[in-house]
Amino acid sequence: MSDTRRKVDLYILSLGLLFVFFIIITVKFPSEAFSVKDIDTWKTLLMGNLIPVISILFLTYCFYAYKKFNFDLKGATDIPFEIKKIESLNYEHLTFLATYVVPLISFDFGSGRQMIVLTLLLVVMGIIYIKTDLFYANPSLALLGFHIYRIDGNFKNGDRDGIILITREKLKESQKVEYIKLDDRIYYAKGAKV
Repeated sequence: MSDTRRKVDLYILSLGLLFVFFIIITVKFPSEAFSVKDIDTWKTLLMGNLIPVISILFLTYCFYAYKKFNFDLKGATDIPFEIKKIESLNYEHLTFLATYVVPLISFDFGSGRQMIVLTLLLVVMGIIYIKTDLFYANPSLALLGFHIYRIDGNFKNGDRDGIILITREKLKESQKVEYIKLDDRIYYAKGAKV
């Protein structure tokens, strides 16, 4: 899987909570008696709930992306490195949520123009987050128990400083870490088995 694909997956995963909000805000329940066996009733229900249906599809993709990352990490082949210095960046999750996700739920979902603007805004935000390597500030991962760290590490080919780690584990100095490189300075990691 390419680095760009992983970044895109992480960005879409970061919007998982936003998709849940979209469903809650826009879902329309049938006003008439609903017949489970009637195909026309289902069509009417689905056509009246396009945003929730699309949001459910994206949530399904978020689940797939999350599972794919966990699977990829199990196959990490890079030689583990040792953490020399570590700093928690868990506040980055909240910054992304408060600055970008929460304001997006204030859009008028009944207006076609505002939906086009929202879609373009999400695409532009994704491009910016991927190009500036801020895709790791992911509130969905925080809800799933992941942590963000900035570390200095001792790698097989020398020391590297300012590496960002996304991990489910609490890490500490002098610990060995296995990883998947998402880009030059951002890694998806777990503690190495000794």
